[in-house]
Amino acid sequence: MSDMATVQEDRPDLTSVHAVRIGKVVLNIGVGRSGEAIERARRVIEDLVKQKASSRKAKKSIRDFGVHKGEPIGIMVTIRGKKCSEVLKLLLQARENRIPSSAFDGFGNCSFGIKEHIEIPGVRYNPEIGIFGLNVSAVLERPGYRVARRSRATGRVGMKHRVGRDEATEYFKKNFGVEVI
Repeated sequence: MSDMATVQEDRPDLTSVHAVRIGKVVLNIGVGRSGEAIERARRVIEDLVKQKASSRKAKKSIRDFGVHKGEPIGIMVTIRGKKCSEVLKLLLQARENRIPSSAFDGFGNCSFGIKEHIEIPGVRYNPEIGIFGLNVSAVLERPGYRVARRSRATGRVGMKHRVGRDEATEYFKKNFGVEVI
């Protein structure tokens, strides 16, 4: 009986409660100004993921930068479901499947940046749009995280059920062939 238990601990199934999965992937382009630049960034992000992007507004006015409170200064999109792994594979290829260990935090999140969106495979340079950099954040979770997010009868996810830094790096190495440096 103990042999069977160790086999299950080494290799959890996809339906297992302990299996790690991608909860969401968030792409963000911080433009810093509104107007035509925001619309070009919106086109970049929507062409990349084939999903409608939302704008992020400035929280306060900064006179030196010419930014006013409530003015859209960034574009973001959240991807969930099966599409997450497809988009994440493309974005990791832009980074040549290498991520620094500092990109992982202690709660199963991985964040990295791409300096130019034209580094992503399948994306070509368009002089009308220009070049934008983007931030990528991937959240890893286990089944049962909905308990903390639901509106009725919310609960807490225990520390043993959360995804740690080591588990997140192993997940990226195993599923995406990423080299952590």
